[in-house]
Amino acid sequence: MHEKERHRIILSAVQEKPVVTVQEMVDLTDSSEATIRRDIAALHVQKRLRRVRGGAEAISPPQFIGLAGRPFSVNETLNASQKRAIAREAVELCKDGEPIIINGGTTTFQMVHFLTGRRMPIFTNSFPIAEHLLKHSKNTVMLSGGTIYREQNIILSPFDNDVTRNFYARRMFMGAQGLGPLGLMEGDPLLIQAEQKLIDQADELVVLVDSSKFRQRSSLILCGLKRIATVITDDGIEDREANMLETAGVTLIVARKSAKEESSLQA
Repeated sequence: MHEKERHRIILSAVQEKPVVTVQEMVDLTDSSEATIRRDIAALHVQKRLRRVRGGAEAISPPQFIGLAGRPFSVNETLNASQKRAIAREAVELCKDGEPIIINGGTTTFQMVHFLTGRRMPIFTNSFPIAEHLLKHSKNTVMLSGGTIYREQNIILSPFDNDVTRNFYARRMFMGAQGLGPLGLMEGDPLLIQAEQKLIDQADELVVLVDSSKFRQRSSLILCGLKRIATVITDDGIEDREANMLETAGVTLIVARKSAKEESSLQA
């Protein structure tokens, strides 16, 4: 990742939390600890943040606490062709007239391109997903209520009595920060709370993750493997990861990039 982009992510992070640790910045940027410490030192000298023991804080304390994790604008550039192929396979599972839930995320967002000719009720907590479907499809779209988190482009509510409880879905499609033997992992408690409510409203949970997510971990478990019906990933998945899913009774779909996507990568 380029230095300018790392600095943008670091400055965004310190505006969302009172103090951000070096390790949290390492996870956000996929950079080394030494690189992050140099970035903090440089931004400290520029008076764009304040260096503290083990991390950094904002010059002006944040007025609004955001979510842990990379911004949507950064995530959507990572493994883009794999995400599009995964999303295509996900939409193949959908049938017209069947209600679905699409959780906010950069992999699930790619589903909108393949839903343009469909007709179904769709519930989402993602502004970009709702906006695209309203402009480019005739699907019925329902948005959740709550606070808008700009960096992740999602809407979350800490309250139990929101509209989520009134929507039934045949399937829920969602991504995750990581996927391992203990199940799906996320990095923020508020995300966990909101996503568990959504999962409860669906018969089947379909997880969309590129193969890199099998090697990422978090301290928070969203749900166990037994709750997952299907995992859709790319051909970078390793045999031991596929065996893990098979042992848990999870259906695995491996998405292949189209010829057009392959040629665009080689160009």
